[in-house]
Amino acid sequence: MTALTIAKLAREAGVGVETVRYYQRRGLIPEPERPSGPGVGGGVRLYGANDVARLRFIKSAQAAGFTLDEIAELLALDAIDDRARAREMAQVRVALLDARIRELELARDALDRLAQRCATGGAGPCPILTAFED
Repeated sequence: MTALTIAKLAREAGVGVETVRYYQRRGLIPEPERPSGPGVGGGVRLYGANDVARLRFIKSAQAAGFTLDEIAELLALDAIDDRARAREMAQVRVALLDARIRELELARDALDRLAQRCATGGAGPCPILTAFED
């Protein structure tokens, strides 16, 4: 992969340029120095494959439910090879996701029961509509 401008970096990683800048301000992505000297393209910052990989990691970690603060910690742990703490963070995230899945399953089951009552009910207000009045 050749050197990338910030726009090309963002496109490769599937994020916006302002997202890259925001991550730089948060310290998640390093901001490269502007090259200087003759023939260096006007001092445009250039990024590489590691930057694309880091952005993709950030997106994936966010999709798994990690906050940006947690992602920063994971990146720092990677730098010092602290797998035990990273594993612990992942296990906590899995437990939180499992709890959320249980909540969603309960909500789905309750709504399904209401829909069945609505289908079999006769006169009077729909059970779905009255259930959300409380």
